[in-house]
This record gives sequence, C-alpha cells and structure tokens, in this order.
Amino acid sequence: MSETNQRSDLRKLPSVNALLQTPDGIDYVEDYGHDLTVAAIRQVLGNIRKKVGAEQGTIPLPELIMQDVLAYLQLWTNPTLEPVINATGVILHTNLGRAPLSTDTINAVQKIVQGYSTLEYDLEEGERGSRYLHAENLLTRITGAEAGLVVNNNASALLLILSALSYRRRTLISRTQLIEIGGGFRIPDVMTQSGAVLEEIGTTNRVHIEDYQRAIEEEPVKLVMRVHRSNFKLMGFTAEPALEEITAVAHAAGLPVVDDLGSGCFLDTADYGLAHEMTVMESLAAGSDLVCFSGDKLLGGPQAGIIVGRKVLVDRLRKHPVARAVRADKMALSGLAATLMHYLKGEAERKIPIWQMISMNPDIIRSRAEQWARMLRGSRVVEGESAVGGGSLPGEMLPTYLVSIPVSQPDQFLKRLRQSRPPIIARVENDNVMVDPRSVLPQQEGALLVGLQNAISRWGN
Repeated sequence: MSETNQRSDLRKLPSVNALLQTPDGIDYVEDYGHDLTVAAIRQVLGNIRKKVGAEQGTIPLPELIMQDVLAYLQLWTNPTLEPVINATGVILHTNLGRAPLSTDTINAVQKIVQGYSTLEYDLEEGERGSRYLHAENLLTRITGAEAGLVVNNNASALLLILSALSYRRRTLISRTQLIEIGGGFRIPDVMTQSGAVLEEIGTTNRVHIEDYQRAIEEEPVKLVMRVHRSNFKLMGFTAEPALEEITAVAHAAGLPVVDDLGSGCFLDTADYGLAHEMTVMESLAAGSDLVCFSGDKLLGGPQAGIIVGRKVLVDRLRKHPVARAVRADKMALSGLAATLMHYLKGEAERKIPIWQMISMNPDIIRSRAEQWARMLRGSRVVEGESAVGGGSLPGEMLPTYLVSIPVSQPDQFLKRLRQSRPPIIARVENDNVMVDPRSVLPQQEGALLVGLQNAISRWGN
C-alpha cells in the first residue's frame, strides 16, 4: 500500500465523537460510563492506525470497530474475584477462598453492611464504644478463656502478640516448628518483623523439655511459643514435649506461653474419622496463656485472626499500636459472631458448610455421584479420597466417591471447565478428570451439571 493510500484510508477512520453517537456508542456510555467508553474507542482506533500504517489491514466498518470496543470494555470491567464451583474434594481450598460461609453468617454480614451499625457505638451510654466487644463475649463463653480479641488474620495475630509481648526480647521456639506455609509465609520472618529475637532450640526433628529448661536458664527469655506445623507431618525419629510440659517449665520461670494453633478448632476431629486435632479449649486447659488461630479454616467463618487467653495479656494487645493496623472490620466481626453462634447453639455440624462436608455420610456422596454419572456421557463412579486442606490435618483424608470422566488431554479439559460460568475447578487422577461431590455446595449442583454436560458435548465434537 502506498503512503498516499495509507493516508487516504486513515482519513476514513471515524472520529471518537462519531463513534460515540452510534447506537452502540450510546449503549456503551449508558452501561460503562463516558470516560471508559472513550478510552476503549481510542484504544481500538490506535490499534487500527498501527495496522494500517504497517500495511496489515484496512479500515473496518463502524459496527466492527464497536465490537472491538465492547471487547475492551468487558475485559476492563470483568471482576477478577468471582465465584467458582469447587469440585476438587479439598474442603478448605486456600486458593479458592477457604471456608464458605453459612447462610446465617451471610445474612448477618448483609444486614450490617447495608447500612450503619454499632461497630464502635455504645447504645446504652450514647457514646463511642469498642469494636473489640462484638465477638469477645461469644469467644470467652465457648472457649472458657478470660478474654478474646479479633484481628484481620492469624498472621496479624502472631505479629501483634510478638510486637506487644516480646519486642527486642528472646522468644523460644523449637526448630521443629520453624515452618513455611502457603504464599511464602515463614515464622522466622514474622518474628523478625515484630522485633522479637528468635531463639531456636532443639533440632529439626527432635526437641526435649530439657532444651526449654536450658534456654530459659542461660539468658533472659520473654516468651515461649509453640507453632502448629499446619501443612506437614513430622515422622520417623522425632520427639517433642507435650504442651503441658512446656507450659509447666515456662510458668515456673514466670514466662507466658503462646500457642499458635494455625487452623484452630472447636470440635473433636476424631469424631469424624480424622486424626485428633488439638482444640482451642484443650490448648487453654494445657496452660497456654494465649492461643491464636484463623477464622476461615476449621472454624468455618470469615477471614480473621482470633486471640483468646489471659485478660491481662489480651488487654496489652488491645493497647498496642499494631492492634489498630491489623484490626478486623465490621464484615469480619459480624460474620465471625454469626459463625460463633452456631457453636454456642450446638448446631455447627448442621449449619456450617465445612462441617457439613466433613461429616457428610458416604452413602449420600455415593448417591449424588451416581446421579451425576447417569447425566454425564461416558462417566462412571469410583472410590476416592477428599482432603480437609487449608493447612489443617496434613495427610488426613476422608473416603469419598468420585465421578470419573475419561477424556483425552485432561489438562485441556480442566481448562475448558475453568472457562465455564461459573468456572468449575476439578482435578485429574490416572488421566481422568475427577469430580468430588463432597465439596460441591448444594445450590451449585445445577450449574455444575450444566457446565460439565456442555464441556463434554463440545469435547466430543
């Protein structure tokens, strides 16, 4: 194409204003706003100028230009945080948002966020109140602790505890507990950020109560800490003292003990065919002065960092400057309070989704799987395992029944499922795509089957 023809074609390019006046332009301004629509039009016109200038294209019709404009508008405005269907069988899937909330919890959050609330207002006195009260009474009643405090996640809870109680002082921790969990979160790093001085004791596989005693006797210590290993097991030639032994030695020296339970649990997991996970109440009974744990793991609530224990220590945490930086907002507090209410009423297994999944009868799972398999061409039901996940009960599995879908290139099929609306997240075993009914919420079952049927139908073509 000659330079004269290029200029001639570019002169035919519609102006921004002209495209705004087209029916599509008027609709886009209504749906996406004037400024964003103008930005999209300019982006498309710029792309056309580059192609024509490089002799790779001609001027498209206005209707085609506006189709490209719409594509940009949708790309820029589509949310990146969206609901998915978890068909992996991993109940607490960290990448998928951990614990889904109960209906009561969702309603409680909606009720609070749609207007004003008593977040920091005392109705009785008619003056400023404290946000720390909203979940504390429930926490102390359920756990038996003297006091409780809620921050925005368990990492924040640990940071606050160390900053307030052990700044520039030695904090004892076993080398068997110097963990790294998802996202590169390392216990030694958070201790460094808090200003606490890390004092490692024992070896990577064995620590004895004498190691604690020697470390306390050698130099001044401010705090003794125990950390749940979260996502791995220590096996083989290993040894660790019981929490009761640790607290006895620490208390004899006048030192507080902090137990970072990580996931945190109020129910006995052994009742559900899983290994026993120390509950918050058991940790307190063993002598822990403070226990911290997550709200969105085995508790089954919203993201939160929960601290319970001795009132004198919790009061120090409340007054520390870091407490304001990591405080929980009204959504977390209202959701957490509603979730805690399930435990107070003894209805957690019936109403909290993760406990519904953990306690689900295998016969119910099998029945759902068989029903789905009849509707999905070429699939069959096989025995399998579900995982609790979320850094809880590492290595522990629950028996389940899976819908096995034989397809060529299973990874590509998984990609197609992720492109469904809502996206479906499944897993691959033995070159088959596996769907686990245990982690699929009942209200998502219809969308799951439609998405799977569409994907199988298109795959067969």
